[in-house]
Amino acid sequence: MSQAFEVEVKKDTSNDEVLQWVTFQLEEETYGINVMQVREVLRYTEIAPVPGAPDYVLGIINLRGNVVTVIDTRSRFGLMEGEVTDNTRIIVIESERQVIGI
Repeated sequence: MSQAFEVEVKKDTSNDEVLQWVTFQLEEETYGINVMQVREVLRYTEIAPVPGAPDYVLGIINLRGNVVTVIDTRSRFGLMEGEVTDNTRIIVIESERQVIGI
């Protein structure tokens, strides 16, 4: 789950390649994901818990008939739990042929 997301254009000066990042904020830190890995950004929705899953796994969501595991990035980065607000989003990403939400 992420808060305060935006699409930002960054220029990689090493080879003049233009990269686009979806940025999000957790507490006072800003993180970025290559826009090519982002499938979509969802409003926070009900997450079904998965018994026996690691603490950083919030659970699963149904995304148009596909099951997507949702990871708690705060927990994964060792941050305190945050509250869900109107700005809370789930960023659905594809990495190494896996689709997950963060």
